[in-house]
Amino acid sequence: MNAEAAIDIFKSLVMFALYIMSPFLAVILVVGLITSLFQSVTSIQEQTLTFVPKLLALGGVLLLLAPWTLRLLSEFAVQSIMRIGTMGP
Repeated sequence: MNAEAAIDIFKSLVMFALYIMSPFLAVILVVGLITSLFQSVTSIQEQTLTFVPKLLALGGVLLLLAPWTLRLLSEFAVQSIMRIGTMGP
């Protein structure tokens, strides 16, 4: 394997990881912003108030997006295995 192929594989892996994680990170970001706004308006400084809503939102998004995530992961694995087969000497 040459350096260009290794860089291409690493680039596709990083982009795929960002593509898979972006919906989860976006939901946690939005919930965190709403929770912070609520805390600043009500002057409540409770640590669990920031953690529990994020955890519940992440659990809900994981349940909703599990089929999509598993389908993408399996397709990526098949593509990677096929790519390995073509990298022979």
